Amino acid sequence: MERGTLYMIPCPISDETTPWEVLPEKNRAVMQSLDYFIVENTRTARRFLSKAALGLKIDTLEFVELNEHTTRSEEVEAMIRPLLEGRSAGVISEAGVPGVADPGALVVEAAHRHGIRVVPLVGPSSIILAVMASGLNGQSFAFNGYLPIKGPERPKAIRFYEQRAHREGQSQLFIEAPYRNQKLAEELLQTLQADTHLTIAMDLTAPTEFIATRRVAEWRKTKLPELQRRPAIWIIG
Repeated sequence: MERGTLYMIPCPISDETTPWEVLPEKNRAVMQSLDYFIVENTRTARRFLSKAALGLKIDTLEFVELNEHTTRSEEVEAMIRPLLEGRSAGVISEAGVPGVADPGALVVEAAHRHGIRVVPLVGPSSIILAVMASGLNGQSFAFNGYLPIKGPERPKAIRFYEQRAHREGQSQLFIEAPYRNQKLAEELLQTLQADTHLTIAMDLTAPTEFIATRRVAEWRKTKLPELQRRPAIWIIG
C-alpha cells in the first residue's frame, strides 16, 4: 500500500495577521486535500483552518494533539499509523512553522523512521525573521530556547551566551514568556558588556512589529519600548 505524506504546515505568528497575508497561495491546495491534522493545540489549529477559508467542514476533520504532554513513543506511533495506511496528514504548531522549537519534530522523526515522505511548506518563522532583520551573524547562529528562570543560573547563562557570541561570532537567540519580558530586559542590560550587541524583535509580522539592534551601552541610554505580553525573540551578538 502507498503511504501517505506528512506535510509541515506553517500558520501565522500573530493573531492580528490573516493566513494569506503571510502564507503562499500554494499552501492552500495542500491544506484543502487533508482531513487529518497532528497539532500542538486543537483549538488554535481549528481557528487557523477556519480563518484560512478553505471550504472545509471543520467538524468533519480529525485532530490529534502532539505537545509537551506527549511523553510516550506509543502515542507518536499511533499518530503516524494512518499514514502507513495511505492517509496524509498536516502538522500545525500554535504559531509559525512546526518542528522548529516545537514538539512536532517528534512525529517527523517517526515518519522518517518508517519511510514516510515529509514535505515542509513555506511560511513565517519568528527565529529566521529575527535573524534576517537583526544585522547580526546570519551565517552562524543558535536558538537556545528559554533561559533559566531562577537564581544565579540566569546571569550565568546570559554570560555564557555572550562569551560564545564574542568568541565564535555566533549569534545567540532565545525567548522568554512574554509576561517576563521586562524583567529579562533589565537583567540583560545589567549583565551584558557595554559593547555587546542586543537585538529585540517583537510582534513579528504584526502591525505593532518592533525590531532593533543596538549595543548594550546604547540600550542603557534608551527608553525601552513596551515589552510586557509581546512575543519576542532576543539575540546576543
